[in-house]
Amino acid sequence: ALEYRIIQLYSREIGRREAKLGFNVGQGTQDLGFRNTVPILFNAAPAVEVVLGVKDFDGEPTSAAFVIRDKRGNVYPNPARRLSPDFFFHNQIYRADGESVNLSPGEYTVEVSRGPEYNVQTHSLTVKPGVSQKADYKLTRWTHPATRGWFSGDHHVHAAGCAHYDSPTEGVTPADMLRHILGEDLNVGCVLSWGPCWYSQKQYFEGKTSALSRPNYLMRYDIEVSGFPSSHAGHLCLLRLTEDDYPNTKVLEDWPSWTLPVLKWGKEQGGVVGYSHSGWGLQLPDIMPDGSREMLKGYGTASDGWKGKAADKLPDYAMPRFDGIGANEYVVTVAHDVCHFISAVDTPSIWELNVWYHTLNAGFQARISGETDFPCIYGDKVGLGRIYVKLNKNQPLDFDSWILGVRDGRSYCGDGLSHILDFKISDQNKANKVSVGEPGSNKKLSTLELAKPGNVKVSFDVNALLAEKSTP
Repeated sequence: ALEYRIIQLYSREIGRREAKLGFNVGQGTQDLGFRNTVPILFNAAPAVEVVLGVKDFDGEPTSAAFVIRDKRGNVYPNPARRLSPDFFFHNQIYRADGESVNLSPGEYTVEVSRGPEYNVQTHSLTVKPGVSQKADYKLTRWTHPATRGWFSGDHHVHAAGCAHYDSPTEGVTPADMLRHILGEDLNVGCVLSWGPCWYSQKQYFEGKTSALSRPNYLMRYDIEVSGFPSSHAGHLCLLRLTEDDYPNTKVLEDWPSWTLPVLKWGKEQGGVVGYSHSGWGLQLPDIMPDGSREMLKGYGTASDGWKGKAADKLPDYAMPRFDGIGANEYVVTVAHDVCHFISAVDTPSIWELNVWYHTLNAGFQARISGETDFPCIYGDKVGLGRIYVKLNKNQPLDFDSWILGVRDGRSYCGDGLSHILDFKISDQNKANKVSVGEPGSNKKLSTLELAKPGNVKVSFDVNALLAEKSTP
């Protein structure tokens, strides 16, 4: 049978270019003397530079994510031909006001977004033959927690490993990561070096906020303990470190083989430490939340014995296997007071919350935080899982205050599409003494203490951007 295919070719240079088109179906099937290779003369037409005007809701220049498609649905620039700062595993590219993209003349649809707090816009774009042209876009928000002192962050993203390439460079640079943090309106991004490309990426660790950071957009390099000897006991997020090499180690294999001494070391140097993607390994027998089976592909944790039903209670007294890459050793380290938080949002919530609720009920007070594990569990964008931290009124954003807010529980986590702001409790029975710990006091932070049982009044503001039709 004879088949035809239409292909689109790209060249770095315009004009008449000769290329050889070859064809075979595997080793040994080439024609003798490679007579199946045909020289063809092409005329490479010039692309058009499209300069993007990107203005925020208040008219100020900003950055945004752009997904550009032609009438056939093809994505531009061609993902397969991208190099950083554009990632080949994304449909979107990130551009700041005044930056450009090169496109062939034609008709396109442009989807413009900037993280979950913004409305997604769709525009038509006609690219006319010529040297360059301008396309202007103004973004709109549906919510803005930062104006009320709530600043977003993703404490678990990577610049190497998983979907990132290892060649021509070992991962990508801090400048590439900052572009994605800005384009998703993420106030804080913690870029964690880990096993893959460790010796290359650790050069970016400074023990402080990156100099590339912008006002209200901070980036810091720290560590995920993954691909280390202790990884079988759970992966760790070590944040706000001043030193990234465990004492008396020269290579990864020298690190401890369990997590308690690593967390203790991180905490002692002023770090904020906890477990990554906590749910992996803490799944409950006979329980598989809707959609989770698809999430588990590649993690080796799904079982044919699971019945596919959702849990209906928290906490659940079924015993997890503690055999994945999540908070396996959390029940040990939280009792030793060396674990500040467990991470959530990037694994099934029923598994994350189950172990957390058990330890809360036992009197331990580790916090819960939000993360993405970009681009491993979620490669679509940074900040799909987020933690929002409340700073004092009129206090400018700085990393230390923000990450200590994670440690102290001045926070809530989610996907950025729903928000519970300014949660307050007031005493309804004057005989009760209600106290909430404040920095500098001997009370535990983010803790409500009642002298005796009684009624309290709970108040908060809530807003959410929900789909018109609910989904699993």
